[in-house]
Amino acid sequence: MEQMTVKDIVLATGGRLLCGSEDAEIRSISIDSRNVPAGALFVPLVGEKTDAHRFIGQAFDLGAAASLTSEHDEMEDHRPWIRVEDTRKALQAIGRYYRERLTLPLIGVTGSVGKTTTREMIAAALSAGFRVFKTSENHNSQVGVPITVTEIAAEDEIGVLELGISLPGEMPVIAGIAQVDMAVVTNIGTAHIEQLGSRENTMREKLRIQDGMKKGGILFLNGDDPLLREQKARSGCRTVYYGMGETCDYRAVEMSLVDGYPTFTADCRGRRIPVRLGVAGEHNVTNAMAALAVADAYGVDLNAAVQRLSSFHGYKNRQQIFESRGITVIDDTYNASPASMLAALKVLLSMERPGRRAAALADMKELGPESGRFHREIGEWLAAHPVDLLVTYGDLALEIEKGAKAGNGAGEYRHYLPKEREALIADLPQLLKPGDCVLLKGSNSMKLAEVAAALR
Repeated sequence: MEQMTVKDIVLATGGRLLCGSEDAEIRSISIDSRNVPAGALFVPLVGEKTDAHRFIGQAFDLGAAASLTSEHDEMEDHRPWIRVEDTRKALQAIGRYYRERLTLPLIGVTGSVGKTTTREMIAAALSAGFRVFKTSENHNSQVGVPITVTEIAAEDEIGVLELGISLPGEMPVIAGIAQVDMAVVTNIGTAHIEQLGSRENTMREKLRIQDGMKKGGILFLNGDDPLLREQKARSGCRTVYYGMGETCDYRAVEMSLVDGYPTFTADCRGRRIPVRLGVAGEHNVTNAMAALAVADAYGVDLNAAVQRLSSFHGYKNRQQIFESRGITVIDDTYNASPASMLAALKVLLSMERPGRRAAALADMKELGPESGRFHREIGEWLAAHPVDLLVTYGDLALEIEKGAKAGNGAGEYRHYLPKEREALIADLPQLLKPGDCVLLKGSNSMKLAEVAAALR
């Protein structure tokens, strides 16, 4: 955070300083009273289960420089307390205020799946020409984005922000904070469809990333997505399509998988550059083309951008491939949707190993009333692309097994109930042998990462 004081916070939020000095310096923002850096502004959020106002004292004890409050009208203290109507909205106001002081360009990334990997790949490609700021972890929400924006420093030259939503109406709020110069939409799938209602609704919500986009900006759309390829940027902005289809401005051709890793030629408006990625899966080819399209828009040398892309090896629990006791493990346990699960299974089937191919698949969450059908369709796909061992974990994942069994989609089946995770952790290493390759994939709440850790 650059040059913020309590006076700036009062101005940004329209709040009232109850006590303390308006000249006190604010070095960062924290919403976690257990981990408050010295000099931070503590923002006590009111949640469904916890009201963080009761931890303000703890935050000050740990070194907070000031605190917001929506529950105090008077206070006598040498430390600054700032009265606001709503701490969450005040946090967002601080993010907007800070963004308006920044001059560097920002690229926003949204979509149903692939946001984090695409964000990382764009940042890697841009790093061939700029000092790049990027969203850390998954701080992409109405709470995460304003904090992320305030972490941008004076020495950063360009930024890549991930903007994620799960409910209608969230994107306009986030987009209004980020005010991106360019926006990338990765795809429109069924993630969060339980809350958003339909893929069409999801698309409309995602495209509202343009609400904060500046005039003259570029909207980068996945030209292979059946919904997005029909869309265009709003008036005053330009549309660029990327992907593998013939109509894409930035297009991957001559693609092949070598032991799970893509090799292809990037056709960037007629310039052809060979690429070999360090992340597995055909779907990452599209992500890479988004990165090259953005890099080209900012004048980065494409050969240098490709070199940086090739050195990117993925993100924790997102298609990380490692060897353990002679077994190849594809750790894709961070999250799951039908599209990402099929993409992960294709990686598994492309792996050339002497042993068996095994898939350990857990529930995919937030898919709404059609959840059962989405899981069965994964099993039906396995009927045409069988594996040697199918392990399913969770109530919904049982539908994967049913779909696969109907078409002989696996040589052997094992199913575990939600309460049997410890049994799964104990059994899976015994089920696998040296030479085997296993994929682990499921929604984050299923905690398959613990199974991956046990295998490692």
